[in-house]
Amino acid sequence: MGLTSLDKIIALQRNPANTRNLCILAHVDHGKTTLADCLVASNGIISSRLAGKLRYLDSREDEQIRGITMKSSAISLHCIHGDQEYLVNLIDSPGHVDFSSEVSTAVRLCDGAIVVVDAVEGVCPQTQAVLRQAWLENIRPVLVINKIDRLIMELMLTSQEAYAHLQKILGQVNAVTGALFTSKVLEERAEKEKEEEKESESSSRDQVYDWSAGLEEADDSHLYFSPDQGNVVFASAIDGWGFSIQQFAHIYSQRMGIKREVLLKTLWGDFYLNAKAKKIMKGAQAKGKKPLFVQLVLDNIWSLYDAVVTRRDKEKVEKVVSSLGVKVMARDSRHTDPKVLLSAICSQWLPLSQAVLSMVCEKLPSPLDMSAERVERLMSVGARRFDSLPEQTQELKEAFLQCSSDKDVPAIIFVSKMFAVDAKALPHNRQRPLTQEEIAQRRELARQRHADRMTADQTATESQTDLTQSGSTPQEVQPAGLSTAKMENLSLKDEEEQKETFIAFARVYSGVVKKGQRVFVLGPKYDPAQGLSKLPEACTASDCVAEVPHLSCCSMESLYLLMGRELEELEEVPAGNVLGIGGLEECVLKSATLSTSPACPPFIPLNFEATPIVRVAIEPKHPSEMPKLVRGMRLLNQADPCAEVLIQETGEHVLVTAGEVHLQRCLDDLRDRFAKIEISASKPIIPFRETVVRPPKVDMVNEDLGRQQKIAIIHQVKEDASQGRSSDTLHVDSNGLVTLTTPNRLATVSVRAIPLPQEVTNLLESSTELIRTLDQLNISLREGKSLEVSLRTLEAIAGFKAQLESLLQGRKWRNAVERIWSFGPRRYGPNILLNSVEGYQRPSVWQCLVRGDKAGEDETQAAVIRDFDNSIISGFQLATLSGPMCEEPLMGVCFSVERWDIQSSALPQHQDSLEEDSLSHDASADSKVEESAKTSEQTDGTATGPSQARRRPEAASSDCYGPVSGQLIAAMKEACRHAFQAQPQRLMAAMYTCEIMATAEVLGRVYGVLGKREGRVLHEEMKEGTDMFIIKAVLPVAESFGFADEIRKRTSGLASPQLVFSHWEVITSDPYWVPTTEEEYLHFGEKADSANQALKYMNAVRRRKGLYVEEKIVEHAEKQRTLSKNK
Repeated sequence: MGLTSLDKIIALQRNPANTRNLCILAHVDHGKTTLADCLVASNGIISSRLAGKLRYLDSREDEQIRGITMKSSAISLHCIHGDQEYLVNLIDSPGHVDFSSEVSTAVRLCDGAIVVVDAVEGVCPQTQAVLRQAWLENIRPVLVINKIDRLIMELMLTSQEAYAHLQKILGQVNAVTGALFTSKVLEERAEKEKEEEKESESSSRDQVYDWSAGLEEADDSHLYFSPDQGNVVFASAIDGWGFSIQQFAHIYSQRMGIKREVLLKTLWGDFYLNAKAKKIMKGAQAKGKKPLFVQLVLDNIWSLYDAVVTRRDKEKVEKVVSSLGVKVMARDSRHTDPKVLLSAICSQWLPLSQAVLSMVCEKLPSPLDMSAERVERLMSVGARRFDSLPEQTQELKEAFLQCSSDKDVPAIIFVSKMFAVDAKALPHNRQRPLTQEEIAQRRELARQRHADRMTADQTATESQTDLTQSGSTPQEVQPAGLSTAKMENLSLKDEEEQKETFIAFARVYSGVVKKGQRVFVLGPKYDPAQGLSKLPEACTASDCVAEVPHLSCCSMESLYLLMGRELEELEEVPAGNVLGIGGLEECVLKSATLSTSPACPPFIPLNFEATPIVRVAIEPKHPSEMPKLVRGMRLLNQADPCAEVLIQETGEHVLVTAGEVHLQRCLDDLRDRFAKIEISASKPIIPFRETVVRPPKVDMVNEDLGRQQKIAIIHQVKEDASQGRSSDTLHVDSNGLVTLTTPNRLATVSVRAIPLPQEVTNLLESSTELIRTLDQLNISLREGKSLEVSLRTLEAIAGFKAQLESLLQGRKWRNAVERIWSFGPRRYGPNILLNSVEGYQRPSVWQCLVRGDKAGEDETQAAVIRDFDNSIISGFQLATLSGPMCEEPLMGVCFSVERWDIQSSALPQHQDSLEEDSLSHDASADSKVEESAKTSEQTDGTATGPSQARRRPEAASSDCYGPVSGQLIAAMKEACRHAFQAQPQRLMAAMYTCEIMATAEVLGRVYGVLGKREGRVLHEEMKEGTDMFIIKAVLPVAESFGFADEIRKRTSGLASPQLVFSHWEVITSDPYWVPTTEEEYLHFGEKADSANQALKYMNAVRRRKGLYVEEKIVEHAEKQRTLSKNK
């Protein structure tokens, strides 16, 4: 097919029924970009000889050098299938785990996906991840099993073995899909059961329990990949061939006279051809016969490879060429590389692009076939259900499903990412070919300039000879002036050339988008109900919009057709198409929903698989270039969907990325494109967490801990206190209770640190959004505001509370969930503050679940001590944000406040505060009596009578944010830190899960590298039918830098790891450990200077933060004496 004109593509865009939006998904190096090259070559954009070598959609220099895709890029292709013409909007996506965020941006804009699997490696970790992403976005996948040539050339399999191997791969892929489907059905079943339970509670009749899981009724036949369904293509993209069973069924139905429908059903499966009876029979495996697929399909391909590549048998090749009816050029047949001849034959006999594009046109849905379920899911942002959205918003569902391009239909566009383009690459800046008239005109101008220059030179030489005696020539001034003007002109040109333009990568879901059109930009927290109530009826984006939260307006200055490395300008784009939009950089940061209707809700946020964890601090080489760096980092933040840019409290500019390769790409972009300055990056900032554990039962040499260790700990605590822990205000109990008094002796708090069970920590970490919502609800209830909460959110909070209650079992956690005071740090972290103060009944954090008036008494009491209550919470938040070991956040720690007294005897009595006291006296009499009873019960050596307690509200009112509040925050923070230190402390390291595919001969080296870097192998398994092993291990993030390179070097490139952030793990060794028992002294010696991993990490972090590090630089510095000197 020749090169398709722009007009043709514009015409095809108007027919959504024949439009296919799809992306190519796969594990790294499984052949996505080579497959894309073959499809691009079918449109004449690149030569078919260069397909697979050029990697057209990898337009970045570092992509070409590394040989991996780093960004998703789109191209529009024209294809003819049957008598219909189709427009295929193809998006090539990366396979490396560091760039999985790019996959998310691509998947959101598509209706279907081509999943590519390597025939040798089979289903890899990233294959599972992309299948899950496709499933979550509700898009339909088709399968391409690529690199079948490797089965012939590398593994040397026979056609029969290859058939069994391909069946296994299909089984693996279907197993992943089946697991996703099963989990969905079971979730739906669980929801259904909940509803049924509620119904059964209301109607108290006998219930018959249904034991079925719901999987029997659910239809999953459409989900699985099977060649006879037409959703599988077998291919070798590098050799340019690929086929589906349909092609061979068509060929053999003409040759053998067997019906095409029969062949379609029997070509894949346990069928064989009975030559005598000329019938297709079942049971090939049982009778030891060749299956039909092997006999009719694979044997032909194997014999072709044997003739062309292995034996180079010219006569046989000529026979094959004549029987297939293909034409081979003389230079191909004479070429020294047999692969050239092979691809010349195969690309005519079984063209890959034809097989893939026909499967895409038949099996993948058009924008008109979008399911109602997917639309509802896209529109139900946050905890809101689709049913709870306003009526006008629900009406937009029809616009989605119709994918209409009428004038009156509201335009809905989703921008999945912003990408930077060099200003020179924009269509209006591109050089265009000159016409004959323009060439003649330029020639004339050049002649004229040359003649002028010649005359100027002549006059200059004449005047030079006349004025040889004079000191300086008047002409000397002129060139200087000219040069400065030239310089200014050049610098302006440079600035124009260097400018980066941002283009939005988007899709139109409904309506028509026109150049220059104004639209609403809907932020992720925009509420359509609120917007519709504040905006006038029939309000458009071109009107002057009133102040509506999370809603702004912008105009789409230019629209582009994305053609891989190039852009083509468009005037309008109808619904169902992928496009680029210029002029949104001021209003859209990374992704956004655009619409002409304010009733449109923002789409649900993109689902990112990888979490950014690798941090580096960046600074310019020359401090004067700081503004350029700040601007560059702002642009980088906008251009990369996964990278995060932040300024820490220390003033450092920090870049957070998903992994080493991603970090390198971001730094290169910053250096060469966005900031254009020399930068220096710090070593990666490795995050740690601090926690406490239960006291260990055995010592470092696995001996049972007796009384000796306990005495040593108490002795150590006493020693520390005597060394200057300001023991007059601080008291540490032997069982870990810390009592601290503020410097002004007005408040005393007692805090105990308790380790939380691992399951509770995991639950808190996974429920951060829910805890944040809970906190916002509590704040609004405290302020007396009414907040509309969906039933779904309340159900989620109630479920979270029930989970906490089930996990916090036992005597010490009795009634703990009801007594939760706050979560931290930042009010939603994985640490808990418990209220164990006797007689202090504060409003529960779960008060949004109990909507009644019975909290009236609590409210009055909370009103009296609210400010100081907040001080306790603030102290807790500060303590959990930076722990005592190395100022890292705490994790999995529960602080229980067991006592909290405030006396107000030392405060100066002001007249106005006394008046307030007399006014508030009657209102809060109950609370005072209770408070006085409580304080008199406490036995801390400070007797407080009713008269002192009576003045307490007055102190609160006069000293709301005064010294007492400030000192209480500081005291609470210090108490938490000391309580933390009174328990066995541990560091928690961030861990990667590491999946490595390696051959048997390099397995030992892989284990060696993992062992050296503190890795721990979880399991290894051999892949059936190959000599590859899959090793699954966990590796600390701190040890992961340079890990991939080292493994590749040690194994000569035969093993490559995939690292994904997994979890936080406690480092078992105690950073403060010193030998205390006799056995430890004997084993480790007095100094115990064997490597302590936790101490090494802790000191590294302390050194980076500029904290005090306790280490001896030189020890035993006497001179070394050898034996010869002693003589």
